[in-house]
Amino acid sequence: MLLLGIDLGTSSVKVSVVDASTCACVASAQFPETEAGIISLHPGWAEQDPELWWDQVQLAILKCHSSKNYDPQDIAAIGIAYQMHGLVLVDKDQKVLRPSIIWCDSRAVQIGEQAFQTIGEKKCLQHLLNSPGNFTASKLAWVKQHETQLYQKIDKVLLPGDFIGMKLTGEITTTISALSEGVLWDFKFHRISTDIIDYFQFDKTFFPRVHPVFSEHGYLTRTIAQKLSLKEGIPVSYKAGDQLNNAFALHVMEPGEVAATAGTSGVIYGVRDQPDYDVASRLNSFAHINHTNDHPRIGVLLCINAAGICNRWIKNITGQALSYEIMNELAATIPAGAHGLSFIPFGNGAERMLRNQLIGAHFQNLDLNIHSTPHLLRAVQEGIVFAFRYGLDIMKENGINPDVIRAGYTNMFMSDVFTSSFVNTTGVSVQLFTGDGSTGAARGSGVGAGLMTQETASKMVQPVRLVEPSSKDTYEELYQTWKYQLEVHLHLLDEDI
Repeated sequence: MLLLGIDLGTSSVKVSVVDASTCACVASAQFPETEAGIISLHPGWAEQDPELWWDQVQLAILKCHSSKNYDPQDIAAIGIAYQMHGLVLVDKDQKVLRPSIIWCDSRAVQIGEQAFQTIGEKKCLQHLLNSPGNFTASKLAWVKQHETQLYQKIDKVLLPGDFIGMKLTGEITTTISALSEGVLWDFKFHRISTDIIDYFQFDKTFFPRVHPVFSEHGYLTRTIAQKLSLKEGIPVSYKAGDQLNNAFALHVMEPGEVAATAGTSGVIYGVRDQPDYDVASRLNSFAHINHTNDHPRIGVLLCINAAGICNRWIKNITGQALSYEIMNELAATIPAGAHGLSFIPFGNGAERMLRNQLIGAHFQNLDLNIHSTPHLLRAVQEGIVFAFRYGLDIMKENGINPDVIRAGYTNMFMSDVFTSSFVNTTGVSVQLFTGDGSTGAARGSGVGAGLMTQETASKMVQPVRLVEPSSKDTYEELYQTWKYQLEVHLHLLDEDI
């Protein structure tokens, strides 16, 4: 029996087929091969076309089938992981009304801030665990304010994973986790937030039926089954935001366990057993995939909007012929600190950990007589690492002090320069695992379909490598210099304000 996992990322769609009995990956495929773009019509805006996502999902599935490693008719369930916080709007015929306003879009920051002040900071944090910020609810409010005619056509408001589930099954459902990541869930009253609904004057019918993450969200329609060579009626039995799914894939399910990812964005994600919050809203708290009212499991998320996207940017700037493997090799030829060159890796929307400021990305101390392409490559990777350390210090202020961080051996953690810099700068060991978001989603579908338990699905994957700190003093000095440079920029922004 086989399980199909879909990981809807910002850069591409990844699909994997997993054996339900062993959790071994049978085949994987990605589409497109090159990284998908982001539509940015104005500074701070970020959109993607949901119908393009759907095309990419179908092409990735068919590409996976083309491996001939399995019989598609043996697939028994489908799981979906997806880029978080995006806004997808459909009409009564399930037609998309506009491009999705995705996670790193910053247009609604002021709308969310006004809601935070009017509803009350204390009330928002105690009930929503977050400021409305530029999350899904605030993005919907932006559409209401600026696209009035379109707003009148809305039938349902979806997160990206809800949209893919709809396309597969014709059914529209959501989860507590999805609503909480949109800052639409009231953790005190265990319901969609009436404070948010009433403040923005949203129609309550916009929001789909709420199902558990691990449950049957609908069944594959005959038309889609025939198109994708799958069996009609198999369930979509798991939907989770990408960071929650990554935590599940790495067996980060219980209080004190911590995961990290370094894809387009960089994330540290820890689990608590109480609905706590960061009083400065630099961190965000969501319902983890195993959260229940009686058994709270809250995922605390630190997000750096610009991580892998910085690496892609420097790849494009220095010559697209360079592969990431060659970039990593070139970076490794330069010593730690890149001979004084440093990089501040922001510039992909408002950074929540910097109190929603748009700080931009900056090279510091560029010497035209010394610094070359390898220096730029190393400085970018180290700058991303230093941003992780800055965020981890915020998490420590909030009581999350990991001894080890679990990460998939993928994206930037495939770089020895990045990984060694990460452990030496944070002082925390990293445990690397095989697998990715699509294999995690596949295993999640097995749980949702009743084919395995959560514990079995999580523990089937074993670590492949442990990386421990070895040069903490060197990196501590480099980090403190970087931190000073960052705080100078933040101070200058405050003066401008």
